[in-house]
Amino acid sequence: MIASLGMYDFGPAQAANDRLWALIRTGLRDRGIGAPEALTRGEDAYWNAWLSPDLILSQTCGYPFRVRLHDRVSYVGTPDYGVEGCAPGHYRSVFIARVEDQRRTLADFDGAGFAYNEPLSQSGWAAPQTHAAKLGIRLQPVLQTGAHRLSARAVAEGRADIAALDAVTYALMQGHDPEAPRLRVVGLTDPTPGLPYITAAGRDPAPIFDAVAEAIAALAPDDRACLHLKGFVRVPVADYLAVPNPPSPEQIVAPI
Repeated sequence: MIASLGMYDFGPAQAANDRLWALIRTGLRDRGIGAPEALTRGEDAYWNAWLSPDLILSQTCGYPFRVRLHDRVSYVGTPDYGVEGCAPGHYRSVFIARVEDQRRTLADFDGAGFAYNEPLSQSGWAAPQTHAAKLGIRLQPVLQTGAHRLSARAVAEGRADIAALDAVTYALMQGHDPEAPRLRVVGLTDPTPGLPYITAAGRDPAPIFDAVAEAIAALAPDDRACLHLKGFVRVPVADYLAVPNPPSPEQIVAPI
């Protein structure tokens, strides 16, 4: 049996996620559903978990869900993080630049060097590139970092001019990551459905949804605040599939 909550699992959030999982685990077992004692962490918390027939619960990203996973897993529900300007269960990206950068608006970054975590990230690649195209500007991919926080570091250190971070990750960084005070927000993407919880294909998601919703409601207020959790909702899978897919980094080339 596998469970992982790796998408927002750094700093103080790790201990809060452990306590959240303990509540979810109890709720699952009370419903006759086997559940592992501990969360899986590290590389095995992602694709290996998402595609495993032993998956009980994990959180993935909206882009992988719509292009590779939606017909290979069962959708359970979506945490609501209360992101400002977003409907329940939705979120957005924040565009970040160095505090001392004289460019003030997102349009000023046309042609700027863009750091991104990975090309299958909704918040780090898909949403910002779709947003830039809508504005008629180019964000030139110059560095793939492997993680939102590493993209933030790349901008803070001057290895890229701009990046887009998941708004929840950016909120979790405040007060904990040394890069955070060196960065400022220069724009926001449009909201899209948030990071979904999934279980293995063929597994009934309804009792799992109930166990997660009850666990979030029962979580200590300090832990809910640490994780920015407000609740657990169902977002139609069709809403995830309707989000546009951008060109890949290889397809976005610098002008001659």
